[in-house]
Amino acid sequence: MSKVKLYFLETRPHYLILSLILVFLGTAMAWSEGSFSWLSTVLALIGLVALHASVNVINDYFDYKSGIDLAVNRSPFNGGSGLLPAGQLTARQALAFGLICFAVAVPIGVYFVLTVGWGLLPLLFVGGLSVLIYTQHLTKVGHGVGEAAAGLGLGTLPVLGAYFVQTGVYTWPAVIASIPSGILVCNLLFLNEFPDAEADVKGGRKTLPMQMGKRNASRLYIGLTIMVYVWIVGGVVARLYGWPGLPVWALGALLTLPLALKAIKGAEGYDNPARLMPGMAANVMFILATQALLGVGYIGAHFI
Repeated sequence: MSKVKLYFLETRPHYLILSLILVFLGTAMAWSEGSFSWLSTVLALIGLVALHASVNVINDYFDYKSGIDLAVNRSPFNGGSGLLPAGQLTARQALAFGLICFAVAVPIGVYFVLTVGWGLLPLLFVGGLSVLIYTQHLTKVGHGVGEAAAGLGLGTLPVLGAYFVQTGVYTWPAVIASIPSGILVCNLLFLNEFPDAEADVKGGRKTLPMQMGKRNASRLYIGLTIMVYVWIVGGVVARLYGWPGLPVWALGALLTLPLALKAIKGAEGYDNPARLMPGMAANVMFILATQALLGVGYIGAHFI
């Protein structure tokens, strides 16, 4: 296998689809209000994908060095890329590649700050810092900090950032629309932590399934999933009554309910791989599809 392909696989490309959808959602929100630039869209995509790849690769590096990835039972949803334990890439190569990916995003962020507005700087600072300290620090704080940081850094903030680079402002409707992404991405990480709970202990991590116990953690996952739908419906109702909220076409996101129910079933079977693994697969599809449909809802609202 060529080195280029190995580095590509090290980024865990199937998860990078999330970055594309986050930019799509934030851009659709701005476009529905009459603001759109192809250049800003393309640069935002490159920058966010680079940051997402960076955190994935740096996470792999530290999980390999700590021994976590040597103790997990890998699946497409947990345990990293598997390239470092297999010896196909060295830890040093992975770390260098992760930092290069981060460096690609930096000039794009500087460009946006200088051309669109300094209001983007705090968002970029928090997002960039989270990439660099996520695995070694944020995942070891406990009490949901790691999960919340993932939801913020790869959910809410990218949607707001994609919106800001098009419009140059933050608005309450945009903040409200970005909250489901934060909850969903938090849940993406959350459910994937269940099979790694024992291995994470060896690496010094303090994840919610470890601290709460898997039974209580599965209940929290279910509660957060329900909260996404409640937030979307509540946002639509609020807008109908003249408050900042979501367009009625955002209700199209409710079409993902069958996927959510399958993911919930998997969470309830946290100790049964035959139930958990299909649930984790449905969870990924539920999270991506819900955000994509929210973006489609904003496009629909523009035309109707």
